[in-house]
Amino acid sequence: MRRPVQPVSLIDAVVENLRTELFSGTIGSNQALTEVGVATQYDVARPTAKAAIEKLVAAGLLVRGSHKVARVPELGPDDVRDIYNTRYCLEREPLRLLAAARRVPAQAQMANDEIKSVINGPQIAIVEPDMRFHISLVDSMSSPRISGMYHKLAGEVRLCMSQVQGRALLSAESIYGEHARLLELIVTGDQDAATILLHKHLSRARERLAGAFGAEPGPEADFAYEAATARG
Repeated sequence: MRRPVQPVSLIDAVVENLRTELFSGTIGSNQALTEVGVATQYDVARPTAKAAIEKLVAAGLLVRGSHKVARVPELGPDDVRDIYNTRYCLEREPLRLLAAARRVPAQAQMANDEIKSVINGPQIAIVEPDMRFHISLVDSMSSPRISGMYHKLAGEVRLCMSQVQGRALLSAESIYGEHARLLELIVTGDQDAATILLHKHLSRARERLAGAFGAEPGPEADFAYEAATARG
């Protein structure tokens, strides 16, 4: 039996639109996405809708429940804490190695410059450059396995970042300032200070989001970075 050839560009366009709706919160937590619904919404064939949904499932942005209907993951405080703790484990060693070599990834600098350029714009606009900043640290290891583990987590990380920004839990200015300071610490080769700042940077977001999801936030939620130290 012949299988129809799908227009890849059309599938990718649907995926990108669905991603935007997921990150903006238009598609909410635990909401189901069906082939018929996606096909109708975007006026595409069901095989195209199915392929788009499968891409989002593979990226961790959707999950399949017991009835095999794709849904937006319903994250709770324990999930948030596990995601951020896993991030720290995967980002810490690349950061130490970058500081040891005093090597700033160009992609990290570019991503943080983009965050600075949208500080006064919509909060949600910093999610992608924020993600690229952290991905660039991990990818600097040039390890397909470590990068693979991080990229597998990236879908859930983006969902968390979108919740943080959508709820205005962190300012773009503080994120930019802490990133800038991390890059300064890489340049000066201060491995310990860099990993301490990374831990505080991630832990504050973790606890503020866990608190927003109903948990008692830990003391890390109160970390206040002096942005003035990163201005140049």
